[in-house]
Amino acid sequence: MRTMDPLWNSTQVRTLVECQDPGALIRMGRVSRGWRQADLGVRLGCSASTVSRMEQRGSRPADLCLLRRAAQEVGVPPHVLGAALGLNMMQATKVAADGPRRVKEDPMRRRTLLAAAGLVAPAQLLANVDDALAITPDPTGSTVPLDTRLARARALFDAGRHADLLDAFPGLLADAHDAARSRSDLAHARLASCYCLAARLLIKIGRYERARLTADRATVYAELSSSPLAAAAAARELSIVLRHQDQPDAARRLIVDAAVKVEATGLTTAAKSAAYAQMLCTASYTAARAGDREQALTMIREASRAASGLPRQAPASRVFSLTPAAVDLYAVGVHWALGDAGTAIQAGRALHPDQFPTAERKGRMHTDLGRAWWQWGKAEQTATELLSALRVSPGEVRDRPAIRQIVSDLSVRHPRVSGVRELVAATGVQPRS
Repeated sequence: MRTMDPLWNSTQVRTLVECQDPGALIRMGRVSRGWRQADLGVRLGCSASTVSRMEQRGSRPADLCLLRRAAQEVGVPPHVLGAALGLNMMQATKVAADGPRRVKEDPMRRRTLLAAAGLVAPAQLLANVDDALAITPDPTGSTVPLDTRLARARALFDAGRHADLLDAFPGLLADAHDAARSRSDLAHARLASCYCLAARLLIKIGRYERARLTADRATVYAELSSSPLAAAAAARELSIVLRHQDQPDAARRLIVDAAVKVEATGLTTAAKSAAYAQMLCTASYTAARAGDREQALTMIREASRAASGLPRQAPASRVFSLTPAAVDLYAVGVHWALGDAGTAIQAGRALHPDQFPTAERKGRMHTDLGRAWWQWGKAEQTATELLSALRVSPGEVRDRPAIRQIVSDLSVRHPRVSGVRELVAATGVQPRS
């Protein structure tokens, strides 16, 4: 954690980093400049009381963007700020081998957690992810470029190979952290992307506490990267986690704010337009789950308009691979969330698998339509869609708790419907008595 300024190499700073007290670092930098809290507030465009709350010992920042700006104003180096937030694992930081490591957790508890997730994968994979999130592993020494490995990890997600992605994540995280020691914006953006991908997977398999942690870290590193698209991606994942954790108001504020910030970039490129449309889709679905029909329908209409000029197939390298067909698929989910099964089915009438480039998206199309058919009380159509999803991307049915629940309900209420036995066998669900 070396810097050119002796202030940030001091024992006091190291102590504050170890205590994970970013507010105290802001205060130290401010005092070293001879500024009052009001002086810093003027530079940040906020009140002295806001600065006071930011500097309060033990507080966790509610506005990471404001914290980052404050750190820049008072001269806190980005890597020192990240370390104080508990996100930069310094090479010198070690944990004693006999410390309380999660790897020693009861194996039976791990199997129980795995069963709850519905993930058909060795329990040790989730344990390894836990360990990597608690203590960043040492770099792997891989000679494969990090961008190549991140692309491969995304391909695993797109293929529905959830267990393989869990297996790859600790090493990818270790090397992304090691690369971020350069403190460059690009390295921080890559690390944010790594955490975003982890959050997406953990959300999909229903591990929301882990997903909250990874989404929080993605948000911090995205802010450090100064990339509006990286920040939008992280905000989206965090918003989805908040929605699943029954915090709809916070989820809505976060995703709407992200949309506003992307729009403020001017939407001068297709990538930014895709990001804006994606934020609107997520905001629409979040509003629908909260029961706000007017906002949900307004947002999905605006998303459709914003995506109308996007290509039918998004470039593989784009952060947000949204297409007009993807917006139509979101509309299916929005109407389902509003309880309008018939409208959801109608919104998806023109959709077909060829419109989606990845197995994950093809599978999601079938499961979303399956949910709508199930809401409408149509067991045969539900089973047909879920079977289609199972065949194109088994993980979409096998690993998602909500879809597994539909399979379980089908097996109890409609055991003789064609395809139900195959779904039960593939997922291993235990029908409720």
